[in-house]
Amino acid sequence: MHHTLCKVDSIVALNPVVSLVTLTPEQTFSHQAGQYLKVVMDEDDQRPFSIANAPRKDEKIQLHIGAEPGNSYAGEVLDRMRQDGEITVNGGLGSAYARTTVSMPTVLLAGGTGFSYAQAILQKILEVTQHTEGHKDPLFLYWGTRSTADMYAYEELVALAKQHQHFSFIPVVEHPGHQWSGKTGWVHKAVLEDFVSLEPYRVYVAGRFEMAGIAREEFHQQGLILKNLYGDAFEFI
Repeated sequence: MHHTLCKVDSIVALNPVVSLVTLTPEQTFSHQAGQYLKVVMDEDDQRPFSIANAPRKDEKIQLHIGAEPGNSYAGEVLDRMRQDGEITVNGGLGSAYARTTVSMPTVLLAGGTGFSYAQAILQKILEVTQHTEGHKDPLFLYWGTRSTADMYAYEELVALAKQHQHFSFIPVVEHPGHQWSGKTGWVHKAVLEDFVSLEPYRVYVAGRFEMAGIAREEFHQQGLILKNLYGDAFEFI
């Protein structure tokens, strides 16, 4: 496996729980939008995180690390980065990356910090389609979080949807406050309510394994062709 040492540029709080980590690889690091890396704590302890950006010219890598109190798995990674100012990673890994050679209407489905995976694919598709004249295939992002406070990129996504006519952002909140007028409940159910048939769609899923498993089954029943479904979870479930 190819180990790459990275300089830790910055760790910025996106909300009280999620941190945006920006890394600069010291050697060549290649990845595709939607792949993940493993943070090497030691040889027998490598911890996976989605890369939250499509490949960039400056080669920087961003991660969204959610470390709620009691989550030492992610907390220790942040502590190590803060302490050493550098970290060794292994990547890019995974085969659920963005498919862009053949354009299709696309649904991105993310639960919680699974949004980092969806964001990388979103960036890639928007980058490819901005060079497309005329018709652009519709692109939908459904992001489900527990509360509105957990939706740390809300403003940014609303702005992106205004800027790109073929892109729609649909936020779904499990426990909304009384001001919330958007969709509520389980994020994959919101997709099922909105599409009569998923047959023409390519779907990318990131979130808890349970959610991914149920979504696969119910989306398939609603017409989704399984070869058009992507997500790292599906290698394990």
